[in-house]
Amino acid sequence: MDSRLNGSARLMLVSDLDYTMVDHDDPRNTSLLRFNALWEAYYRHDSLLVFSTGRSPLSYKPLRDEKPLLTPDITIMSVGTEIIYGEGDAMLPDDGWQHYLNHNWDRNIVVEETTKFPQLTPQAEAEQRPHKVSFYVDKVEATEIMNVLSERLAKRGLDVKIIYSSGIALDVLPKAAGKGQALAYLLKKFKIDGKLPCNTIVCGDSGNDAELFTLPEVYGVMVGNAQEELLHWYAQNAKSNRRILHATERCAAGILQAIGNFHLGPNVSPRDIKDFQKCNVNIFSPAYEVVKFYLFYEKWRCAEVEKSEQYMQNLRSIFHSSGVFVHPSGVELPLHQCIDAMARLYGDKQGNQFWTWVDQLTSAQIGSDTWLVKFYKWELNENERQCTLTTVLIKSQVEVPDTFTWLHMHQTWLDGFAIANAERWLF
Repeated sequence: MDSRLNGSARLMLVSDLDYTMVDHDDPRNTSLLRFNALWEAYYRHDSLLVFSTGRSPLSYKPLRDEKPLLTPDITIMSVGTEIIYGEGDAMLPDDGWQHYLNHNWDRNIVVEETTKFPQLTPQAEAEQRPHKVSFYVDKVEATEIMNVLSERLAKRGLDVKIIYSSGIALDVLPKAAGKGQALAYLLKKFKIDGKLPCNTIVCGDSGNDAELFTLPEVYGVMVGNAQEELLHWYAQNAKSNRRILHATERCAAGILQAIGNFHLGPNVSPRDIKDFQKCNVNIFSPAYEVVKFYLFYEKWRCAEVEKSEQYMQNLRSIFHSSGVFVHPSGVELPLHQCIDAMARLYGDKQGNQFWTWVDQLTSAQIGSDTWLVKFYKWELNENERQCTLTTVLIKSQVEVPDTFTWLHMHQTWLDGFAIANAERWLF
């Protein structure tokens, strides 16, 4: 289980990926980046992010490489047949869940019986998993196939669940599997450990997400672009459930809408700040400070804020005059020299796909007024992606309430994500 939090999560957010967290129809990833800023500024420190996807580990990685996704604490994959803790090289499968799914399951029998249906087209090999056999089938034929196949597998002694989603995908799983069952398993483990989240919200758009909404005591949002199959399930089974919202906003924007609707915490993303000089939010934290700076950095370089010397003066006032920036190349530079360099870069990314976001942000108070903040800083410039592990030392200003001073910044390249021309990298 997740060991990052000492106690119960304030919020556990469980979201499907494709067309829920990720809007594949938005090349600018607007709502996803809004969610990212909100989560890292307000929630990462005391909440849990869980992705629940139909994708296998093999097809999940290309999505991570393509989209600006945050790093989840837990990933439920392959339509609830695999539970993974951590990310990357630190990914750890839940072997207990795998063992539990073996009951009355024989993959070979499932494969044998499904070959008798020529209408079923096997999905790619990457989507075939130990406890999931996946196909494509036309919508008009799906219901009859599901009924007949269920009877045949039951006669052969198997307990299975057949899920149809997205109007084309058919998955055969053990009966104990599924996104809802996997989440129920996690909640039970958290309860045993005395760490049951204070609130849980589930987010989805298609038929394989329906199970998530059946769990008692969870909030749910069907995003505005939810598919007919999920809306039909909702109308038949959960229309009177006031804990479930059909959002008017698409994808991640619908998730933000639901957080506000259910009063689960802040739901206005720092990315929605229009005027950095006049913004006034009721929060004072190192996390918000870091997120806000990098959003301004992106907007400055994209000429999405006014070219004002006042902005640069404000930055110089919060970056210590003798502060040092250790560039990922190892070169040490005065922080104020970096601010001067940033001033000259106004609008150099205008018209380009240029985004910055922070991930896995943590802060530790190491003195009465001093914090050490660590995070991964990502930058996407057209099709090039760079990332540094960044450490910032900041302290609160006694003379100016609700203001931090940046004392020191240190960056090192994440393996495989260094920039070819180091001189092009700033902050």
